[in-house]
This record gives sequence, structure tokens and C-alpha cells, in this order.
Amino acid sequence: MRVLFDQGTPAPLRQGLPLHTVETAHERGWATLRNGDLLQAAENAGFDLMITTDQKLRYQQNLAERHIAIIVLSTTSWPRIRAVTDAVASAVARCATERFIEISIP
Repeated sequence: MRVLFDQGTPAPLRQGLPLHTVETAHERGWATLRNGDLLQAAENAGFDLMITTDQKLRYQQNLAERHIAIIVLSTTSWPRIRAVTDAVASAVARCATERFIEISIP
């Protein structure tokens, strides 16, 4: 699966997704793209999933018409995300059937 991390998603999380091809918005030259433009660029480039920390995304975008799955993490804190890497990997595995998943991270 091709996975895109937005600007707020900590890059070290890619180590917890070894079965997937992970790129960051920064690596793709998309650091300045926001929300709808980033989603469109990701879909056009063939990404299957975007992992973001933008908790307002679902309210700012019409996700029903999107072909890309989205996982929203509730924090940008790498120490907190690292503690739930298995839950993120599990959500990635489910995104073929669940197109929008929010992960609340304590």
C-alpha cells in the first residue's frame, strides 16, 4: 500500500509500517499544499492512504467523494504516537474497508 504522511505526521512512524511504501508530503515537494489540494495530489499520484494529524479535516473537506483512505491521529507528538504504533498499523490494515479512521492517542 502507498501511504502519504502529511506535514504533522512524525516521519519515524514509517518504521512501524514496514510492509508499506511510505512517503512524506515534504519528500514529495508538497509541503505547502493544504487539505483539498494535498488530497487531490495524493490521489493523482496513486496513494492509497494518507495519515494526518489534522483533526478538522473531516469537517473541512467532502471526504465522501475521495478515493484515498484517511487516518487521523489525535496528536503530532512522536513519543505518544510511538506508544500506539501497533494500533496505527492495525488501522492501516483496516483502511481497505474503513475509508476514514480516527485514532485517539492518550
